[in-house]
Amino acid sequence: METANTEEMGNGFYHHGVATPISNHRGTVTTIDGNGNNVVLVWLFDLRGGYAILMIDADNGSHEEFPVPFDPGHDCPYASILSTDNKFYTHFNSYFSEFDPVKRAFTFHQKTAPQMAMSMTEDDQGRIWSATYPNCGAVCFDPQTRQLKDYGHLYDQNWRQYPRSVATDETGWAYLAVGSTSGQIISLNPETGEATPVIPEQDRVQGSAYVYRDLNGNVYGRKLHDDSAPWIELHGGETKEVGTLGAQNPKPYISSSQDLFHREFPDGKRLKECNLVDRILIVEDPKTGQEKEFSFDYTSEGAHLMGVAVAPDNTVCGGTAFPMRFFSYNPQTDTWINRAAHGQCNTVARGGDRFFVGGYGHGYLLEWDPSKPWIDTAKDNPNSNPQFHTECVPTINRPHALLAHPNGKTVLLAGTPQYGYTGGGLLIWNRDTGAHTLLEHTDLLPQQSIMSLTELPDGNVLAGFTTSPGTGGEQKAKEAELGILNLDTNRIDWHEAIFPGVQSYLDLCPAPNGLIYGIADRDRFFVFDPVKKKIVHEANTQAQFGPTTSQQGPRIFVTAPDGTVYILFVKGVARVDHTSWDITLLAESPVPIQGGGDILDDRIYFASGSHLYSYSVTG
Repeated sequence: METANTEEMGNGFYHHGVATPISNHRGTVTTIDGNGNNVVLVWLFDLRGGYAILMIDADNGSHEEFPVPFDPGHDCPYASILSTDNKFYTHFNSYFSEFDPVKRAFTFHQKTAPQMAMSMTEDDQGRIWSATYPNCGAVCFDPQTRQLKDYGHLYDQNWRQYPRSVATDETGWAYLAVGSTSGQIISLNPETGEATPVIPEQDRVQGSAYVYRDLNGNVYGRKLHDDSAPWIELHGGETKEVGTLGAQNPKPYISSSQDLFHREFPDGKRLKECNLVDRILIVEDPKTGQEKEFSFDYTSEGAHLMGVAVAPDNTVCGGTAFPMRFFSYNPQTDTWINRAAHGQCNTVARGGDRFFVGGYGHGYLLEWDPSKPWIDTAKDNPNSNPQFHTECVPTINRPHALLAHPNGKTVLLAGTPQYGYTGGGLLIWNRDTGAHTLLEHTDLLPQQSIMSLTELPDGNVLAGFTTSPGTGGEQKAKEAELGILNLDTNRIDWHEAIFPGVQSYLDLCPAPNGLIYGIADRDRFFVFDPVKKKIVHEANTQAQFGPTTSQQGPRIFVTAPDGTVYILFVKGVARVDHTSWDITLLAESPVPIQGGGDILDDRIYFASGSHLYSYSVTG
């Protein structure tokens, strides 16, 4: 438990501090410095992005931080590589960079075509290759000549591409494996820059292709990273179907995704633990069995705060990413509790005496009872608290809407689907029996996903849809719709694109007289009559108030116990007049309001970056 030391900011606003004052690693490797000492290199990531490399001496725990020589722009490493020449490379926010642990410095960086590496490799000439998201780009850096060749974007698709593996053959040709909407392998001539798709269009399948470099000098690939897919041999730009492979001998590289964690030092010692939460380093010597433990520190502006809701114990709770943590702020004692989370708490909501979480990835549902001791969530432990109920991938991977229905027995979870998919589903969970139904997008509105949910006076549910696909997926619907879900039949009884061209209905909430308030595309406030199925009022709010807040689980509307409804704009806090439906800005916030939003004891709590703030509606 930590003291928040809440600060009054004036104009009714309060600052409660950083929810998770911890950074996340985005690539960790073991190597040696210029004196031959064992060192650990850690890419540090907080809400700013990949802001620095932390270098820790594995013999004495001394440490030094090296800020990146460019603006991280809230972007971060998704791949990195420690070269055979002992340089640490990565590529993000459209900058390729080299860090030299011998010189203890960044020794190269250069702007490239957007945006970040999803995979990296080293060719037989020692050149470093980066394959980039979102448009299948490639760059090649020659450490000898210090020249970077930017090949630009190689392959045009109408969805964001993830080249999650890249390999070069003994002739220097490069091959990029793309996903997730439809797998493809791109063959790149390093001399001419000519890029050629390898897999015929009719043979492409949903998912990600895969390539690897074999010690025999060839590259081998599959149209799908799956054991059932046949192999293709790639060499010098030529391709040959080989079906099955016998022995596979991948050429070793110290490279991987953002999860790269290379443990072996050159002298045989091993990195057992590098814990950024507790700031502990443990090194073991397999020859002697001895371990050394050191404490270290680093700067951090904290993890991105996703959104907040009031829990049954009158604390303000939510999650952060990255790292994935769960926090509780107690306004009465002005203290924080910060715990490890099961995943990314995309959506949070109270339901009576319980607190529910809908999380990324895998679209999981958790139930927390704050009156009982916290027990870290484990899928196979029914006594966990929060308790794991189920997960919904691929139907739901990234939840956006979570409704603990006022009937006290139903919880609904919805969101966008797995990477590369289009159209998300809906989980309907029975709190009494644990029985649940998972509806596919084809049971609801094909090729759309639910972004917002609210209860209707007759007990049914109004859903606001979005055209957004799963991450890296292809948008197929032209405009989003509203729909009424019948909880008796689990079917959509009515749906309509009430505003032509709208892409997302971000939030909904009950209003007086059986009406519903809604926000579309961050700039349109509307009042919907669910009986007449008509819009009875609308207003474009952009000119006067700017955009509403936005988050993966938005919580734009905040309803007070007395029925007053507030709207959170990036600019400040506003109130809706229930008679005229006029919106009044109560106060401009001293910080951008980036994540909503709940009310406790006349204070509206919201997120900005890694910080928690509140606004007193009574002044």
